[in-house]
Formats: sequence, C-alpha cells, structure tokens
Amino acid sequence: MSIDLEALYIDLHRHPELSFQETRTAGVIARELGALGLEVVEGLGKTGVASAIRNGDGPVVWLRADMDALPVEEQTGLAHASTARGIDPAGTDVPVMHACGHDMHVTAMLGALERLLATKDEWSGTVVAVFQPAEEYGAGAQAMIADGVLDRFPKPDIVLGQHLTPLPAGTIGVRPGTQMAASDGLTVRLLGRGGHGSRPHATIDPVVMAAATVMRLQTIVSREIDPREMAVVTVGAIHAGLKNNIIPAEATLELSLRYPDDDARADVMARVERVVRAEAQASGATEEPVISTLHSLPPTINDGDATARLVAAWERAFGEGSVVDPGMFTGSEDVSWFAREAGVPLVYWFWGGVDPERFADAYARGAINEEIPTNHSPFFAPVLHPTIERGVDALVVAAREFLA
Repeated sequence: MSIDLEALYIDLHRHPELSFQETRTAGVIARELGALGLEVVEGLGKTGVASAIRNGDGPVVWLRADMDALPVEEQTGLAHASTARGIDPAGTDVPVMHACGHDMHVTAMLGALERLLATKDEWSGTVVAVFQPAEEYGAGAQAMIADGVLDRFPKPDIVLGQHLTPLPAGTIGVRPGTQMAASDGLTVRLLGRGGHGSRPHATIDPVVMAAATVMRLQTIVSREIDPREMAVVTVGAIHAGLKNNIIPAEATLELSLRYPDDDARADVMARVERVVRAEAQASGATEEPVISTLHSLPPTINDGDATARLVAAWERAFGEGSVVDPGMFTGSEDVSWFAREAGVPLVYWFWGGVDPERFADAYARGAINEEIPTNHSPFFAPVLHPTIERGVDALVVAAREFLA
C-alpha cells in the first residue's frame, strides 16, 4: 500500500512543532518507516529519526531531511493552515508554522524511500535516511552526531539533501562550490550603570551604547568589506529596560552574521568585536561587553564533480532547462556537518514550490519579491503538485546516481 503523500503533507503542515520538540512529527515518521518494513532508530539528537535500506554490496548514500517548524503565525488562509502553538526556549507561548518547507522535506523523503524500496532490483548499496530536528536552531545535525548517528549506521560515501524554495515548481536549483553561506548567531551584552531617568549624568546608558553600536555595525559591510565580496551583519533584536524613567544597567543585542567562507568569517567576526568593544569604551563603560555565540554554521559547499553528475542525471530525467544555477544563498544550513564529520562529499540543492505561471507573471513584472512569499514568511505556501512529485523524483534520481 503506497503512502498518500498529499495527506501526509497536510497532516504535517497542520501539526508543526518547534526545534527539539518534534515528538509528534518523529512519531509520524517512525510509523511510516515501520509500515514500509524498515528499521527505525528514534531519539537521535533528542527527537531525530534515522533508518536504512540495506540492499547488498555497494556505495552508502545518506539522504537528509529536516523537520522542525518556526515561531510564525500562518496567514496563508489555506484550509490546512496551521493554528498550532508552542512554547519557545524563553518560555513564551508562540504560534507555530511550517514556514520553511520542512514538512515538504519529510514528505518527499518518505516518498523517495518508498520508491527506492519498490525498485531494489535496479540498484545495490545502502541508503541511510536521516530525519533531523532543530535545523532552525543550527543545532540538530551536531546533536544527532553527538548521539552516535555516524556510528550506528554505515558511514556515507556521499551526503545528499534538498530544500524547498520559491522557484517555479518542477525546477531544481543547484551550483558547485558554496551553495549557502556560513553563519554565526551572536548575543552581545552591553554593560552600563543604571539609574533614574532624570539623572542620566550619574549613569552609563546602555541604550545609547546599543544604538551607537547598531549604527556602527552597519558600516562593516557598507564601508569595510570589498563591494565585490559577500557579507551580512544583521542586528535582529535589541532588549533593554522595563520603564521609561529608569535607565537600565544593560542592553542586549542579537546578531546574525553571514559570509561565504572561513576566512571571511574570521574577518567579519574580528570587525564586529572591534566595533562592540570600541563603542562600549566610547560610552565610558567600566565593564567589557560580553559576546557569546548562539550557533556557528559552516558554509554549505557542494562537491564539484558530484554536482556535475547530478545536474546531468536530473536533466536526463526531467529535461533540458529543468536545472538552474540559483547563485549562492545567504541563508545557512547545518546539513554539511554530516559530510564534514564523515569526510565525504556533499550535494545540497533546492527545488521549487511556486505555481510556474504565477512565478512567470511576477517575474515579467519585476514583482518577485513583492508577490512571491519566501521562506519564513507567514504567507509561505507551496503548491502541492507537482512540488511533492518533483521532490520525490529529485531524491530518487540523486540517490540512484551514486548507488551501484
């Protein structure tokens, strides 16, 4: 009996779960894997699931799909829209939505496993399926590795993965080399001296310090990085104070940094630290700022030879023009930890989920950014068909390319 992939996707979309809380999702995955007759290992990296199809001698191909959702309130208006809520790490009740397509990733992976099982007489080797939690925290891959996923399953010869993106449905986007940027999430505590709002001269105001720091940080990219190079410095959150007539004792900034490689990372990180410490000194702070790392993600680098093989295989399967080079994405991923830890090649690609006519119309009018919701948008809503089918087919073709 085949999996009803549309029903599976709708169920996952209606029941999203935050990072490291994907217990129901993991249960659904384990149930479907069990129904396919596959071994199931649960609880890897807290909520991760892994399985394997062992089909004689041959290469070992790892396929990875992430499964966590985001604290976003869905506004798509779809009949299967999420109304779920969850508790975030700060203990806050938040809306939850699959606003990044991870529900589609899981659906396509399960469909691909079913197809590979049905065609075992056409290939040999081992396929390891990794359903990873907490990609949105940049922590799930390392959690599964720390829990022994690389030791409990055959070592990969290659790691493959895919991500839904606002390209036309049916299109695959991939490039050799750096496909996604490296990333660091930082928390910066600026330490001042609090006091009464009427006596600012008796304080060291961390709010002013924070404002100056935010403005100066923006000059790193605009005035210090070669315009031909890529870097992003974003201050996504500022927290300071509780009342209008109290100057607080500290302020906190939350930063997101992006760069194409490790050398650029070292350069941008050094410049950020220089600015933070200099602005604190300029404000007369008597205590040094505290800079801590929330997460650190390496660049997602596609192996050149393996990528060329997959592009050729997809074009044979789907036709010329079905694969495009989308350029380097400034978003980041933790999938490459599996390949890095195993010392093997990685290929990570994107596949489209936008109605092709809608995309073409918006493109012709120069309205892509205004009219096509991107990942993490409350309006993110892939068309179900042919998105599901192409996601399954892309994984199957990719896996078969590297199996005997």
